[in-house]
Amino acid sequence: MTHSTTRRAHVSSRAAGLRGNSLGELFLMARARGAIDLAVGTPGYPEPSPDIIEAAAEAMRAGRNQYDHPSGDLLLRERIAATLNTPTDPADELTVTVGATEALCVALLATLDPGDEVVLMDPGYEQFKAAVTLAGAVPRFVPLHPPAWRYDPADLAAAFTPRTRAVLLNSPSNPTGRVLDRRELEEIAELCERHDVTVICDEVYSTFVFDGRPRLSVTDLPELAGRSIVVGSLSKSHAISGWRLGFLRADAARTAVLRRVHEITTNGAATPLQVAVGMAALSVDLPTATAQMQRRRDLAQDIFSRAGMKFAPAEGGCFLFADVEPLTGGRKDGTAYVHELLDSAGVLLVPGGPFFADPARGEQYVRIAFNRSTEVLREVEHRIQAG
Repeated sequence: MTHSTTRRAHVSSRAAGLRGNSLGELFLMARARGAIDLAVGTPGYPEPSPDIIEAAAEAMRAGRNQYDHPSGDLLLRERIAATLNTPTDPADELTVTVGATEALCVALLATLDPGDEVVLMDPGYEQFKAAVTLAGAVPRFVPLHPPAWRYDPADLAAAFTPRTRAVLLNSPSNPTGRVLDRRELEEIAELCERHDVTVICDEVYSTFVFDGRPRLSVTDLPELAGRSIVVGSLSKSHAISGWRLGFLRADAARTAVLRRVHEITTNGAATPLQVAVGMAALSVDLPTATAQMQRRRDLAQDIFSRAGMKFAPAEGGCFLFADVEPLTGGRKDGTAYVHELLDSAGVLLVPGGPFFADPARGEQYVRIAFNRSTEVLREVEHRIQAG
């Protein structure tokens, strides 16, 4: 008789430390109850352009179904370059990626060695910490202070050490809705020059900047242009998140390295989808798109402030980051409130804890996605009032 033994699979320490989606159970509950999802950022507004969808079908019928150049379809890169503030050579400074998620991982892998340190704002998009950890680097968090979610310059300076190799930014921010202003970028630039640090900035939500604020990129500052990598995406601006089309913008020397890492990770994004977006009208009517999204922000802020939440107005992006302590009888428990709202009104939000290095700092907050149709937001208003 033979006896089989079950051996524990060996996994890397970096992979073993990664956490799965903490919202999985909530999403299943919300779906079972027919809840309105204001949790994920999947666009309900705008809608995908019919021209882009038709162009994708046409590209497939025309046989564009095999590998394209790993750097991305050149016409698409040219169209992306035309949307950027800073002059960009699409041949040597742009790379099309499989969404902004791959772009971020490629940027980190191309910039960092194991043990290097990365400065991160806290709270921030929870995937940033995981991506830094997967690259073998060490996050150093700079606390942002409510309600405006700004950093203390002394805290920022203290986060830089001789091991700092990168600063990872997000503007407009997920989850806070903050847009970094020129003064803040100049402070960051001065520290990066002093310590010879690369800036990696996730500008996925840059289409949507509100109240007349300038649409600033890190590449707009001369002192950052040569030491920055921009992570971009078409997911939110063109409502094609399932197509997984992102991009990296960097100087030619960095781009050459980014492309080598990109080829090893994915070797390229889906050819017919790249061709489709390149062939169709890529440009977004920024004033109209921004005005429409700002109206949705205003409506969401009105709905949830009248419900009793407190928050600073979102300066950009598609999220509100709200304090629900006034609704919980002094309990700092956003997770409990998310469950209560799901039960009483059939509306799903995101607990704030996972966006913080120390989840306890975020227990009183929730994140609300407002990139939805006006009809959906009005239904949310009705459900909350009825609940």
